[in-house]
Amino acid sequence: MMVTFDRTDQSVFGRWWWTVDRWQLAALAVLMALGTVLITAASPPVAERIGIQDTFHFVERHLLMLIPSIAIMCGVSLLSPRGVRRVALVVFLIAVALVYATLVVGVEIKGARRWIHIPGMSIQPSEFVKPAFAVVGAWLFSLSRTNPGFPGTILSILLYGVTVGGLLLQPDLGMTVVVSAVWFSQFFLAGLNIMLVAGLGVLGVAGLVGAYFTLPHVHSRINRFLDPSSGDTYQVSRSLEAFANGGLMGTGPGQGTVKYSLPDSHADFIFAVAGEEMGLIFCLVIILLFAFIVLRGFARVFNDTNYFVLLAASGLLIQFGLQAAINMGSALHLMPTKGMTLPFISYGGSSLLALGFGMGMVLALTRKRFGPAE
Repeated sequence: MMVTFDRTDQSVFGRWWWTVDRWQLAALAVLMALGTVLITAASPPVAERIGIQDTFHFVERHLLMLIPSIAIMCGVSLLSPRGVRRVALVVFLIAVALVYATLVVGVEIKGARRWIHIPGMSIQPSEFVKPAFAVVGAWLFSLSRTNPGFPGTILSILLYGVTVGGLLLQPDLGMTVVVSAVWFSQFFLAGLNIMLVAGLGVLGVAGLVGAYFTLPHVHSRINRFLDPSSGDTYQVSRSLEAFANGGLMGTGPGQGTVKYSLPDSHADFIFAVAGEEMGLIFCLVIILLFAFIVLRGFARVFNDTNYFVLLAASGLLIQFGLQAAINMGSALHLMPTKGMTLPFISYGGSSLLALGFGMGMVLALTRKRFGPAE
């Protein structure tokens, strides 16, 4: 039996259905469906390669995390802007505490401590810091404008320092770059002193240069990007081979061969699997879906008169689009490789849950409101 809502329905779900951006919701649903299809195609060889007997182990795990991600997204999208602020603050405080906890109790993988193991799963706290900090930072910037005596900008700078400090200690430069890019964008949109914005931009560039000379893995990745002969470029080479094999229309679902030798074909390089099996046109459809979600969100939020809503939604949308661009750019060798998932398409636990949380806040902030946003 199909459930429908009349425009006069004043229930929580009725009001939600007629105020939420259903086009954006549909685009997110399509991304999730495509992700499930691509995980089903890309992950069985990975499971076989690492000795897991259940061929569809990663598919099952992906669906197991996708269901609560959808529930979180829909639940958060019911909130008012005030509710979004409160939830984001709580999540931010917990996530930052856990980021610093990883330095003590986290499991070291490839020289970095980013994960906390609990029975049944692993959590990457920094994934939850990204969307939560975007909203908390926007809140502080908006308070500094609506309440001139409130030191919102100073508090935002201090929180930024605490956040990136924990991320760099792990170390996780990629996450630091994303958080910084979003925060700098909000700083600029907030209309703050341009000299201060420029000064912080110079500090950011200096930080990247410093990371190149002090973090061996960053030094190696950048060198391999600029000069492939300087080190191991196996994954990127296989990724480019996959796109070349796929051509315009692809080899067909399940017919790809590169995924059998590409270690992260179900995660960081799932876009390469899409390129080989589905072809260039399908990859362009994925890119257009991401572009539609981001641009549709901006079109909705730029009509809002609430300063917090504008800054918070803009930050979350920039973050979503930037994460997708980094993943696809890495797979196409347009930038140094970075272990970052393709939103709602790559396999991932913490990433899926955090994306559900972040896009739930976007849907909440871009809902139609018939009065001042609280």
